[in-house]
Amino acid sequence: MADKKRNIRRSNITGLLLAVAIIVLVNIIAAFIFTRFDLTAEKRYSLSPATKTLLKKLDDVVFFKVYLAGDLPSGFQRLSNETREMLDEFRAYNKKIQYEFVNPSDNPNAKDRNDSYKLLVENGLQPTNLQVSKKGASSQIIIFPGAIVSYHGKQIPVQLLMAQLQEESNKVLNNSIQALEYNLASAIKNLTTPVKPRVAIIEGHGELTEMETYDLQNSLAEFYNVERVAIKHKISSLAVRLKTDSTHDALVNKYRAIIIAKPSTQFDERDKFLIDQFIMRGGKVLWLIDPVFASMDSIKVNSTMGIPNDINLEDMLFNYGVRLNTNLVQDLTALKIPIKTGQIGDQPQFDFFTWYFFPVLMPSVKHPIVNGLNAIKTEFISTLDTVTAPGVKKTYLLETSPYSRTVTVPALIDLEIVKKKPNERAFNRGPFPVAVLLEGTFTSTFLHRLPPEVAGDPNLAYRPSSKPTKMIVISDGDVAKNQFHYSKGYPLPLGYDQYTRQTFGNKDLVLNAINYLCDDSGLISVRSRELKLRMLDATRAANQRLFWQLLNILLPILLITGFGILKFQLRKRAFSRPAR
Repeated sequence: MADKKRNIRRSNITGLLLAVAIIVLVNIIAAFIFTRFDLTAEKRYSLSPATKTLLKKLDDVVFFKVYLAGDLPSGFQRLSNETREMLDEFRAYNKKIQYEFVNPSDNPNAKDRNDSYKLLVENGLQPTNLQVSKKGASSQIIIFPGAIVSYHGKQIPVQLLMAQLQEESNKVLNNSIQALEYNLASAIKNLTTPVKPRVAIIEGHGELTEMETYDLQNSLAEFYNVERVAIKHKISSLAVRLKTDSTHDALVNKYRAIIIAKPSTQFDERDKFLIDQFIMRGGKVLWLIDPVFASMDSIKVNSTMGIPNDINLEDMLFNYGVRLNTNLVQDLTALKIPIKTGQIGDQPQFDFFTWYFFPVLMPSVKHPIVNGLNAIKTEFISTLDTVTAPGVKKTYLLETSPYSRTVTVPALIDLEIVKKKPNERAFNRGPFPVAVLLEGTFTSTFLHRLPPEVAGDPNLAYRPSSKPTKMIVISDGDVAKNQFHYSKGYPLPLGYDQYTRQTFGNKDLVLNAINYLCDDSGLISVRSRELKLRMLDATRAANQRLFWQLLNILLPILLITGFGILKFQLRKRAFSRPAR
């Protein structure tokens, strides 16, 4: 009996020592080999390779001040928790990620609190007003669902809540959580990039003016060095000549990407050639082209004409794989505009009517450029088609709603149509594509047909085909145009409509497009991640409420009682056996 007890004791001690040795060995290995396990179905806590690479390169502290603390509604509390978990995930790869969660409404002094709100708005964070009910009483609270990110004395705002029109609040929050990794990592990248890439906005062909792109330029300037460039037949406008050795030199693009926004006059062949060769050298282009000229400013006595906008770019775009159609889209999902309906005394009276020529596009494609974006406001948009272009992959990014139709031009544009009830059966031709991404190797538009003005110029270093590159074509130049305050004349934020007081996703669309074109790290691909929204069935939960309450209360008690009885019976049986 004594020998048996001694063997059991020795076995227990051996097992204990072995367990301790395994734990010590695992910790030693873990000190040299870092890994994390994500057991969620959609790998929601697994960072992308681009984010990991970015984090590992950090040489100093990046500080996140997140304004999502305090007594928040459940949805915002979830966003706060997910933000904290994402920052913890960042910290697991680099301890230089630091953060603090702050409640901007915590100050009891109303004046100091309002000053704090004003400072946050000046720093770029947008407030959200919420109506909250507690114990039968309703109150309004102000939340700033965003963060200020600091690095080496620089700081930028990050908006954590992605506003989306006509979307349920749960889906908006889920989309915001989906975008957390990209938004936070993008902020780090923008702060830590020593030299910003250069982007040019082309002018000289009736494009949008500097004031019409005022907000776009300021927004792009956070991430890029932005210049306005008139080509004017000059090679040096888009390229610089670098010496490769003592006898050879090469043309190199000066800009990572160029933006051609709503030109209204023709491009001559030399300017087209310089743009074509910019693309052949691997340059990226965001084309914002109106195939049809139509403007609200030109409406006289309630009507105007939509006519083809001949800017001499059709052959280039067709060669690259896109055909812009000379038509106008009418869509039942459209922006409302104010129209004068009467006058009382000296005060004109306005009512809002759906203006079918201003379609509102609801992004539905799961692509990083448009995934989770707010609705896009357009003006007199046309359709486009893709055509055969060897080596080029085409991806449609935006479409009109199914309740749309096209009008061929020349077309009469008459304000009187808003006062008539539309025949909905006539608006059943959609959806129509209006934006496309082209990626691959492009063939020069001037293959076998160099224009005479450039044929004899050896300095142009003609290339017949491109390096792998990409471009985006949108058949509306107004998506990049900001409004001006109707009485004071200053430019408003891009995407904001002062008449309906709604903010659309135009700014994010253009920024995402340029980010996608210029991104060499692959970070923007994170935006295509999709987290499934797993919601309770509210009706079923209400009907089965009593059952689940009883189950949650009684099941643990029954399990513990059963386990106790089983253990008692086993011990009783063991000790009731006669000793041998």
